[in-house]
Amino acid sequence: QVKLVESGGGLVQPGGSLRLSCGASGRPIDRYAMGWFRQGPGQEREFVAAINWASKMTTYANSVKGRFSISRDNAANTLFLQMNSLKPEDSAIYYCAASSSAWLNSEVDPLGDIISWGQGTQVTVSS
Repeated sequence: QVKLVESGGGLVQPGGSLRLSCGASGRPIDRYAMGWFRQGPGQEREFVAAINWASKMTTYANSVKGRFSISRDNAANTLFLQMNSLKPEDSAIYYCAASSSAWLNSEVDPLGDIISWGQGTQVTVSS
């Protein structure tokens, strides 16, 4: 079983940037597609971004496209999410996730069957 731990969240002003990290242990992540989800107050968890095992394919939610960038370092067993031009509506708990597949699934459900979730890191965008 792969264990995921997010870090890098915090308070940032609108227009600012944050870089989230997701460290993995237990198994190498190079066999999994991985991604980020978020859950705002009173909202359902929603998809943010995903990347396949070899970083050859990425996909993003429309709400973050052009502002967020997902990447991974398989040698370091770490997933990243670079968030730029942050808006108050980006405020949420951000979770990383590992898929049972190394490849992205459908466009509607990029990660398919998720085998592991992190505990989440809070991102607050406010002046």
